[in-house]
Amino acid sequence: MKKFLALTGFLGLFVVSCSDDDPIVDDEMMNEEPVVFTSGTADFSNYVSLGNSLTAGFSDAALFVDGQTASFPNMLASNFALAGGGEFNIPFMADNLGGATLGGQQILGNRLILSFASGSPAPVPVQGQGTTEISNVLSGSFNNMGVPGAKSFHLLAPGYGNVAGVAAGLANPYFARFASSPNTTILADAAAQNPSFFTLWIGNNDILGYATAGGDGVNQLGNLDPSTYGGSDISDPNVVAGSIQAILQTLTANGAKGVIANIPDVSTIPFLTTVPFNPLDPTNPDFGPQIATLNAQFAGLNQVFDALQVPERRIEFATDAASAVIIKDESLADLSVQITQTLQAVGTDAGTAAVLGFLYGQARQATADDLLVLTSQTAIAQLNTDAFATLQQLGLPAEQAGQLAVNGITFPLEDRWVLTPAEQAEVNATVIAYNEAIAGLASQFDIAIVDANSLLIELGVSGFTLADGSVVNADFGTGGGFSLDGVHPSPRGYAILANAFVEAINTKYGSNLPGVNPLEFTGLYLQ
Repeated sequence: MKKFLALTGFLGLFVVSCSDDDPIVDDEMMNEEPVVFTSGTADFSNYVSLGNSLTAGFSDAALFVDGQTASFPNMLASNFALAGGGEFNIPFMADNLGGATLGGQQILGNRLILSFASGSPAPVPVQGQGTTEISNVLSGSFNNMGVPGAKSFHLLAPGYGNVAGVAAGLANPYFARFASSPNTTILADAAAQNPSFFTLWIGNNDILGYATAGGDGVNQLGNLDPSTYGGSDISDPNVVAGSIQAILQTLTANGAKGVIANIPDVSTIPFLTTVPFNPLDPTNPDFGPQIATLNAQFAGLNQVFDALQVPERRIEFATDAASAVIIKDESLADLSVQITQTLQAVGTDAGTAAVLGFLYGQARQATADDLLVLTSQTAIAQLNTDAFATLQQLGLPAEQAGQLAVNGITFPLEDRWVLTPAEQAEVNATVIAYNEAIAGLASQFDIAIVDANSLLIELGVSGFTLADGSVVNADFGTGGGFSLDGVHPSPRGYAILANAFVEAINTKYGSNLPGVNPLEFTGLYLQ
């Protein structure tokens, strides 16, 4: 079955307002005294930024030169330069492709660009071989210590930048490029510079991996040993709080001032809000003609659901409206045995009954409360080859196995494709716990705090109106606030974040930094 999902609305991105009117300059404006920018009680002479991909300038699923240049710390550094700020060194990638190799073998993928090759705009990796080789370690110290992929406790982990550990997944390829030594830590390299001012934004990845994997991880609440965590697990709030406390203790030891940002509600990012729960279009020629047959096939199973008193699990596709996909909800009671027994009781052969029990024991159709991950659009309505092989192993002939292995239509979408309400509740509770800890630590160490959570909620709900009247929001591809990976901001989105940092700094330290103009930064890279 062909894929029939398409992203629409990109053309709105290319509508640009312009004016031929010349600006009016009067004598009073000509006589205005130039603004003198001051640092207040802060000292911007040696600024160091710590964090993860959001600090590094990651966007469009990669780290590349233009994105690093458009990082919010680099924007802040340009403001700091107006009030005594010094040089801001960045560990630049080698090119604008974003991919990287280790020993000549590519281990990091290239950035995404918008392609019209299929007739419908879609993000695709840019072509070409990246020239960044991880083992070519950069020399010198760097002010932007943002490391894509880093969790809170990684900033304290010796060997996290050891090139020898990258291939085994024991070290981070981005940090390995610029770590001062194989066994150093991110925090140690930052502290060695004796910063006079710092920004810290960490903890996002301690929850983000769980959300973007559709909750296909473990909530490690109560487990204080991060060495046992998987990449998609939720970090215990005490681990995150303890890590951030240790980081702040080190950074402020010599009197440095700084600003910390809290953690956004990751369930509001385009990666989780773009693909609808009901993407199955009855007018699509690959799906519509099959609806009657599918409904007839599910009729018997629906009777079983009624008999088991779970009518909410009934599966039916509409002929006059978009239909929801079928998902596996692990929070539901597993009725595999009951389904099998009930079907056998009404005459279904044991093999078929067992297969249907296996497939639909925790199945239901998605609702508006479910969040499908962005990458699910490549899986929905496609043959699940693993399921196809499993069904054949259970004794089904190839034709029947193929019919029952279509993702979201006959085979329930697996956990990694959907963040269910139960999983969202775990995410939300964790974000609240992280942010309460961050607020407390900001107060304890007397530093400024940026409410990034509220800012990104506002970006998604109402957007931000810019000086030219345009609105930046969180709509995927067209909103201008997020890049094509649906997780990281665009340069324009980073500019809005930079201004939130400037506002917090000015308020806390009495500086009068001007901020940046988001219109000077792109909402989407075009090629």
